[in-house]
Amino acid sequence: MHPFWNFVVKFLPTWLAPNLITFTGFMFLVLNFLMLAFYDFDFTASAAEHEHVPSWVWVAAGIFNFLAYTLDGVDGKQARRTNSSTPLGELFDHGLDSWACIFFVATVYSIFGRLESGVAVLTLYYILWVVLFSFILSHWEKYNTGILFLPWGYDISQVTISLVYLVTAVVGVEKWYQPCLWHYLYRDLFSFMIIVCSFTVTLPMSLYNVLKAYRSNTLKHSSMYEAFLPFLSPVLLFVLSTTWVVFSPSNILELQPRIFYLMVGTAFANVTCKLIVCQMSNTRCQALSWLLLPMTPVVLLAVTGVVANETLLLYLWTAVVILAHIHYGVSVVRLFPHFQSS
Repeated sequence: MHPFWNFVVKFLPTWLAPNLITFTGFMFLVLNFLMLAFYDFDFTASAAEHEHVPSWVWVAAGIFNFLAYTLDGVDGKQARRTNSSTPLGELFDHGLDSWACIFFVATVYSIFGRLESGVAVLTLYYILWVVLFSFILSHWEKYNTGILFLPWGYDISQVTISLVYLVTAVVGVEKWYQPCLWHYLYRDLFSFMIIVCSFTVTLPMSLYNVLKAYRSNTLKHSSMYEAFLPFLSPVLLFVLSTTWVVFSPSNILELQPRIFYLMVGTAFANVTCKLIVCQMSNTRCQALSWLLLPMTPVVLLAVTGVVANETLLLYLWTAVVILAHIHYGVSVVRLFPHFQSS
């Protein structure tokens, strides 16, 4: 996509700040998430005998997704073109990318939905975790080797998703009910591709590059323990959220899948951003994210039934997580010039 991005960036005015381009692209994904939340809050609109999402929404989603992807590709080129590249810009870009994972996954989910013709909410929950861990692997690799490897599969997936939105607007969601290969449905292909790409390309490549650096004594950290330390908080977050899902008295994931996904994705973005800061500043990654400390009693209150209204608890905790993540981002941006000068 670099030739296309090189072509697009020439049309951008030189006064346009790269960080504004990054933020605008991110907001297109948020807008997609909000649009589908309005028309398909509980992921049932694509099922048979349900009122489907209007075709114009899928057209808008396809355009917005491609614009977000394009702006994410040209922001760095705009920075180099205007001699305004900064570490803050890199942090801002990757930080928003980590949060964007949940927005595009949830939006794509609305194509298939959750009922007979769709993907179960629990299956999508685990697919979301595959996507999240695939993202953090690239930054974990850079934390250990100093090199950020971004697989070309990301480009293919984004262009494909944009096209699928547009195709859905033309043929309708009913098209995805039909088998695409023998008796396998498109939903099966969707799940299969994400899982296979993660476990056969992203994970092996990252592990190989880190182990290669360890054997050649070019690993940035003193031991394999230090190298794998950044995975502690994401794994604990997975354990806590999965405990809530499995032992929920009211089956919270079935009741409020969109909000639960949003909570998990935002908490994961917060953990990932702290790794990105450590990776860029060449500092040791903290073993435990503070956000997991209050989450532990929240999960205990939920699974033990002490709090009767589990949905209200989820909404309140999601609001706390979102506000905490925004506060962290704003604080880092404000303190960044101080770190640079010192």
